[in-house]
Amino acid sequence: MASVVAEVRLWFAPERLRTEGDTPDYRFSLANERTFLAWLRTAMALVGGGFAVDQFLPETGRPLRLALALILLAGGAMCALRAINHWMRCERAMRRGEDLPVSRFPVVLAVAVGVVALLMVIVAAFGWGG
Repeated sequence: MASVVAEVRLWFAPERLRTEGDTPDYRFSLANERTFLAWLRTAMALVGGGFAVDQFLPETGRPLRLALALILLAGGAMCALRAINHWMRCERAMRRGEDLPVSRFPVVLAVAVGVVALLMVIVAAFGWGG
């Protein structure tokens, strides 16, 4: 638990990363930052999609519409938090000269988005839950 708290505290003080290892080539750090920003764009799209589902599927029953919206909103929140964590882990690995960390999160996110999208197509096409 203490290591998790230390990791989260590092999110708010990334300058402390400079105490670890050597400064990597700036191109790699900037690429890591661009990846971070791409994850944030994905998170914002999921949040926007959650609100859109709630607003634009009015004929759908409230419980189903709310469930789809909450899944997208939670996915957006998880994606944003994962973006911070992944950026920090990659930056640390580059400074230490280690291999970049691997993650299953992109696959999990892609499958979840695909499943939710399929559910929304079914709901929109057949008007289930209305």
